Amino acid sequence: MNLGLAGRHALVCGGSQGIGRAAAIELAQLGAQVTLLARSREALEGTLAELPRVDSAVAHDYVAVDMADREALRNAVESLAREKPVQVLVNNTGGPPGGPAHMADADEFVIAFNQHLVANQIVLHAVLPGMRGANYGRVINVISTSVKEPIRNLGVSNTIRGAVANWAKTLASELGPFGITVNNVLPGYTRTRRLDQILGDRARTSGRSEQEIATAMLATVPAGRFAEAEEIGAVIAFLASPAAGYINGINVPVDGGRTQSL
Repeated sequence: MNLGLAGRHALVCGGSQGIGRAAAIELAQLGAQVTLLARSREALEGTLAELPRVDSAVAHDYVAVDMADREALRNAVESLAREKPVQVLVNNTGGPPGGPAHMADADEFVIAFNQHLVANQIVLHAVLPGMRGANYGRVINVISTSVKEPIRNLGVSNTIRGAVANWAKTLASELGPFGITVNNVLPGYTRTRRLDQILGDRARTSGRSEQEIATAMLATVPAGRFAEAEEIGAVIAFLASPAAGYINGINVPVDGGRTQSL
């Protein structure tokens, strides 16, 4: 099986922590040159120091930019792609705050749409020339199992994640002829700051302890445990590899069997 990514440049958004960090490490282990993108320079430098180098000539890097700042994001990624064309793009951004959809302010939907779909589109525009030039591209969006089954009390997130999934499916048909695949990874309950946020939110609104809520969540997972970020990262790295070249336009749940739909 050809999993090698030597000579490929991967841009990992949200790469300073959680699933983004785990994906960056996995991609680097397969030989890719990795550029991390996130807001915090300090956090980026910490993750950068952890990235393995299977070839001493590989120089990993980072870009510190806020994905909510459209102009800064466009300029930063276009500059990066001109200097080092990107063949692997991992779109990964923290989810919107929780709450029912019917109680969300309209601006919450606008902010989430810009932070996720619009930001993804800006980054895609910047990296597409490099992918088409190489006749090799992998766009991997880290979204949510909510695109199959909406998650209670995550109304804004459910809505925006669905939009990103349909954006990806549309792109898969458009870009497939150029050797570019577009797929979505749908993490289940994963040990990250996002999970901590969800547990905290549900504890505050329900009056139950976080442990009680975690136990109830795990009761719905056949595997009986939360995922580790590295397990999601491994799936992302596989989809980025040559071995996954004929996988295009799909949603891949990595959720321990929790999702009940096909």
